[in-house]
Amino acid sequence: MIKILVVDDETDVRVLFEQRFRREIRKGEYSFTFAYSGEEALDFIHAHASEVVLILSDINMPGMSGLELLKRIRQEYNAPPPVPPQVMMITAYGDADSRQQALQLGANDFLTKPVDFTALKEKLHAIGIHEN
Repeated sequence: MIKILVVDDETDVRVLFEQRFRREIRKGEYSFTFAYSGEEALDFIHAHASEVVLILSDINMPGMSGLELLKRIRQEYNAPPPVPPQVMMITAYGDADSRQQALQLGANDFLTKPVDFTALKEKLHAIGIHEN
C-alpha cells in the first residue's frame, strides 16, 4: 500500500480525493492521510517518515506555506534513511514564479487546481507510485 499525505487548508479536499481514488483505496493500492496546515503535515511526517511515499501539498496556506513545508522536508529528509518522499505542489495559481520556486526547492512535480485526477493518476504511475 502506498501512503500519500495530502496537505491543504481546504478541508473539502479529503472528500474529493476519497471519491476520486475510491477504487484504488478499496483495492488497497493507496492510503491517504490529510493534514490541514504545513505545521500539521510536518508533525505527521516526523512521526511517520518511513511510511510516507508521496506528499501532495497546496502552496498557498495560512501559517507555514507549502513552499516553506517543501523547504523543511528537503532539509530534513534529503537522504536515506528514510528515502526522501516525492513531493508534488498544488496551487490555484498556475503562475510561473510559484512553479519555478517550487522546483528550485526540490518539488518533483507541480499541479494546478482544480486537480485533474486522471492526470494525477497517470503521474503516479509514471513515477512508479503504485502497487504492482
